[in-house]
Amino acid sequence: MFRVIISGRFGDLDDAGRAAVLAASEVAFTERGAFTHDGTLSAFTFRCQVPAEPDDDEQDATRRAFAALDAYGQAYDVLRVAVTDMRTIKTRRRPA
Repeated sequence: MFRVIISGRFGDLDDAGRAAVLAASEVAFTERGAFTHDGTLSAFTFRCQVPAEPDDDEQDATRRAFAALDAYGQAYDVLRVAVTDMRTIKTRRRPA
């Protein structure tokens, strides 16, 4: 599983675009992707959870996250992208 965060700015949003972004606003990572944004809906953070196949790498995850973002059909400029491969995250267990 990968978690991808895309930060950017929207182009001109029409009423339908604003409604689509507001409907997809939440803080959780989802496969469809979710937005957090500023009050004016100009800057945004898009959080996407991408299932990982054994041979997938960060480029594959980034490509699929952009496809999820593009599915919303809104113009945007990318400011930064961060990818975390959850398969490499180690958790510490507390001693019993």
